[in-house]
Amino acid sequence: MTATQRRGRKIMMTPGELDDFLTTQRTCRVATVSADGAPHVSTLWFAWDGTSLWLYSVVRSKRWADLRRDRRVAIVVDTGEEYDELRGAELSGRVEFVGEIPRVGELCAELDFPETLFARKNFDLDEIPHDGRHAWIRLTPEKTVSWDFRKLGAR
Repeated sequence: MTATQRRGRKIMMTPGELDDFLTTQRTCRVATVSADGAPHVSTLWFAWDGTSLWLYSVVRSKRWADLRRDRRVAIVVDTGEEYDELRGAELSGRVEFVGEIPRVGELCAELDFPETLFARKNFDLDEIPHDGRHAWIRLTPEKTVSWDFRKLGAR
């Protein structure tokens, strides 16, 4: 157990590395708890504002229904193909729903920054197109675990 913990610390990202990683990655996997207690995992684009991870989710989805009933979530962002390229982070905690549901574009100062980040990152636009089907979910992680196998050196 101790060896694993030391190795875990060795490959853990620094706060700056983690921030850079979450800022540049686009896709995450969102794990929720279904009504019957079974896990449900889905894939979404996201935006990272330096403190919170923002998800723009369809409100008529299993993911949305799961989170409305139980706000606990685990989100994984990872990349790499070869073993010595693997990098990632797991963020977990309880989500908050921000803004109108569904989002049609009413003024909401709290959403100005994450919507701009999301639109630029995922659509190369300055404003996000609102379709009346999505709404915002924010995770300010209670726990974060990260790994960067590149720190292990060549095998």
